[in-house]
Amino acid sequence: MISIWAILLNFLKIGLFAFGGAYAVIPLIEEQMVTNTKWMTFTEFSDLVAIDELTPGPIIINSSTFIGMKLGGVPGAIVATLGCMVPGCIVALILIRLYRKYKDIPVITEAIRVLKCMSVALIFSVLIKMFLSAVFPEGTYSFASANYLSLIMMAGSFFFLKKYKTNPLIVMLVCGCINLVASLIKF
Repeated sequence: MISIWAILLNFLKIGLFAFGGAYAVIPLIEEQMVTNTKWMTFTEFSDLVAIDELTPGPIIINSSTFIGMKLGGVPGAIVATLGCMVPGCIVALILIRLYRKYKDIPVITEAIRVLKCMSVALIFSVLIKMFLSAVFPEGTYSFASANYLSLIMMAGSFFFLKKYKTNPLIVMLVCGCINLVASLIKF
């Protein structure tokens, strides 16, 4: 089991540099947990992000709690969650005060625009990694190793979410059922 202090320190780092919203923070958590500390594999991380999508609440908090639980049980979940939340709360309070005071200065407006662009790039980088992990689970990028059922479900999900504004939970449950049936019949 990993030290509670190590978990806390790593999630304090994540919480301190968690700019751009939940989806923009996913690459930061992935880098810290998979690349830097090697506490998780990318597959484990990707699975936890998928579970996060099924649970209510902010993704960053759910991710922290799930990862902390995996690494250190209930105490790990508590310190990971607090470590991720506390720096963000403090920074947010400071930034809100500064923004209210200086929001009309052009350099502040430009900085916010740049932060939005950076957030999109971070989200897109994780999206590509998760897409490749779902479509090519063995890590070999060829037509023969592609999981076509995943591709079809992704396209269908996108279609129903955008065209019919279907509830995402319903889409996830239907895809889960399709995947369960497919695995039972060895599709």
